[in-house]
Amino acid sequence: MAKYIVKRLLIALVVLAGITVIDFGIMTLIGNPVEIMAGGPKVSAEMLRVRAEQLGLDKPIYIQYINWLKAILHGDFGYSYRNYQAVSEMIATHVGPTLVLMGSALLVSLVISVAGGIYSALHQYKGSDYVIVTLSFFGQSIPGFFLAMVLIWLFTVRLGILPSSGMRELGTAGTGVDPKYLIMPCAVLALGMAGRNIRYIRSAMLEILNRDYLRTARAKGIGEANVIWKHALRNALIPIITVIGMEIPGLFGGSIIIEQVFSWPGLGLMTMNAVLARDYPVIMAVCLLSAVVVLLANLLTDILYAAVDPAVRFN
Repeated sequence: MAKYIVKRLLIALVVLAGITVIDFGIMTLIGNPVEIMAGGPKVSAEMLRVRAEQLGLDKPIYIQYINWLKAILHGDFGYSYRNYQAVSEMIATHVGPTLVLMGSALLVSLVISVAGGIYSALHQYKGSDYVIVTLSFFGQSIPGFFLAMVLIWLFTVRLGILPSSGMRELGTAGTGVDPKYLIMPCAVLALGMAGRNIRYIRSAMLEILNRDYLRTARAKGIGEANVIWKHALRNALIPIITVIGMEIPGLFGGSIIIEQVFSWPGLGLMTMNAVLARDYPVIMAVCLLSAVVVLLANLLTDILYAAVDPAVRFN
């Protein structure tokens, strides 16, 4: 297992190095941040030149990339071009709310997906099965931003029972998250993921339920609950792990839009502001963080594969 994990880590490092080159190249194609200042009537060409030298943007692209990579290896993500705050401090401030939102949405979606998928598989071709499958299609098809607008209109505008922005009431003490502020953004992310995952879990369970060893287990009289949870579900975990592993990177990216809609003070809102301002250091740091999240999710998926199915580590 240790050799397997080391091999996957080495592959991940090579992929991460390639991602940094591609991300930096794409960011430079968008345009120089100093060009934004050129639109001001009181900004002279000399001031722009001095500002470019201060930011290191007067050097060739490959030199800019090497300098940025060296700083990253020393734990220095630079300073924001917009507010001159250390990027590491900005990420540390905003990563907490994002992790709370992502973790809550992932947990809720897993509960709905596993329960709905197993129940649908056990009641195949019955009315409840058709209802669950239909709802899963709706959950997968409805765009997240549209569902967010519907929930805001219903629960904030019409009923007035849930807040639509922020993560706690303005002016209140403390830094925690008020649960009522979390309900709607969490529901939007969770319902979208659950809609996609229910059908995968249902298909995996249906394939396992038709196996001969489950009929033997039932014939031994161990009880239907033991048959499902101890025998069927464990053998259906491989496709379920795949689904969960794919959801983590998608959840990290999808939260950007939801955070923007609900004004959730997380990495998504910070990223959108940085993109609009062409704030290179912030954008590159978030891109690097996103790549690390994707690679860690894939690595965790591979390790869980090997834990669930011992044959994987030898293949």
